[in-house]
Amino acid sequence: MPHALITGVCGQDGSYLAEFLLERDYQVTGLTRRVPDRSEAGVLDDRVEVLIGDVAVEGVVADLVTAIRPDELYNLAAPSFVPSDDPIGVAEATALGAARILDAVARHHPRCRLYQASSSELFGHPAEVPQTETTPFRPRSPYGAAKLHAHWLTVIARDVHGLHASSGILYNHESPRRGLSFVTRRITNTAARIASGERITLTLGDLDARRDWGFAGDYVEAMWAMVSQSVPDDYVICTGTTHSVSDVCEVAFSRLGLDWRDHVARDPDLARGDQHDVLVGDPTKARERLGWSARMGFEELIETMVDADVERVAASRPANPSAP
Repeated sequence: MPHALITGVCGQDGSYLAEFLLERDYQVTGLTRRVPDRSEAGVLDDRVEVLIGDVAVEGVVADLVTAIRPDELYNLAAPSFVPSDDPIGVAEATALGAARILDAVARHHPRCRLYQASSSELFGHPAEVPQTETTPFRPRSPYGAAKLHAHWLTVIARDVHGLHASSGILYNHESPRRGLSFVTRRITNTAARIASGERITLTLGDLDARRDWGFAGDYVEAMWAMVSQSVPDDYVICTGTTHSVSDVCEVAFSRLGLDWRDHVARDPDLARGDQHDVLVGDPTKARERLGWSARMGFEELIETMVDADVERVAASRPANPSAP
């Protein structure tokens, strides 16, 4: 039975990856910075051993790698919300965390295969459209800069120190497990609440901003495929198509028989400064070398998220609304 260690196991990607590996008879150990609510991800059952620890703290990962000697290590530990006002915290969790993980494996268990979660935010203001593995990196946020630091450390660990270390440059990937701070979940959750009778308005920034959105459950399969290759490398993981924020609104509200234009307001002050950067990837390398491609389409993804939020809203309401 192969043994996998997943940092950031309680996040969206960590939960889907744990589920995917359990289905393939892995032993799964997860690391998280906070005590998890196992109902949050919906899949962290008793088969996943969840440990508490911070990858950025000296000795935490080294002791864990030495103790369990995992066959595979997936580093998903990082703040995932790009507009962070804590650049120091982002750097510690993302860049320093990756440095400690790579050092721990190199020193204590160099046969372990590594996956590093990189991001399309590495490209920032992209030099070309679409982006490939050879597109120059130009991050525009503390998150992107920290991810770039971790990315290059992974390349060095592979090319200089001989570790089996791969990076997945993942574009936006969503699911019903996405946090409410992200625009897709804000839209689907608000649509569900409006459909339930709440009189609220959803206020968004740039409705014309476009992103390459895919399903997180598909993307974790690409992570495993990278680690399973005989030769490690870096891969752009994406759908290769873009949709606008207004497209998300259209699909989400239409799923509930609503016209999004009746419920969504635009506030230019909420728009991010990089919203007009066209981040769309070219998944050719992943398709040709990993045999991977995104399966769930955009409309199915958003509708799946809406359906899940409708269930959540219904479950959160009292059984007898007239009761005090």
